[in-house]
Amino acid sequence: MSTAAHAPAEAAESTPFPSAKLGMWWFLASEIMVFGGLIVTYLLFRMAGPGWTADIHHNSTLLGTINTLVLLTSSFTMVEVHRARGRDDERRFRLNLALTILLGFVFLGIKGVEYAAHIREGLVPAKSMFWAFYFGMTGLHGLHVAGGIVANACLYAAAARPGGFARYGHRAEMNGLYWHFVDVVWIFLFPLLYLG
Repeated sequence: MSTAAHAPAEAAESTPFPSAKLGMWWFLASEIMVFGGLIVTYLLFRMAGPGWTADIHHNSTLLGTINTLVLLTSSFTMVEVHRARGRDDERRFRLNLALTILLGFVFLGIKGVEYAAHIREGLVPAKSMFWAFYFGMTGLHGLHVAGGIVANACLYAAAARPGGFARYGHRAEMNGLYWHFVDVVWIFLFPLLYLG
């Protein structure tokens, strides 16, 4: 009986990846399929019908570029969160995590400005397939950014408690994987939806 009692613990120790990391990679793989499917479908519609480029030119390349720079900068600050964790630098950990959260809000704020301008101009999902894809893909991406902000805010709050950095700081790696995924998705969406 003692052999059977130790079998699950031994199996867990022999797993090459911690279960949280493996779970995150499985989750990201499913998200890649979701966004990949949307992007492929968008490209098929775009190749099949003329007129897409006329709709693309309604998007502000400037705002899209600024948002791209915001997310790339937030990727850098997220890397710095992970580095600070490795150096046991709690102050830099929290500073860079706060900057990542702030940059996420800046990204969503700019998207809100864009959405408001489009809606005022009558450029809504019912207007054309382009706008249906635009709002669908950027809206889904925005929800993922918001989810990343919430996850990072929870990590910040947990790490700010006495002893929290030592206890919860390791979660920065999982948050970082997710945040970088969100950034990479935008790197694909930006040229498709803004540059024609």
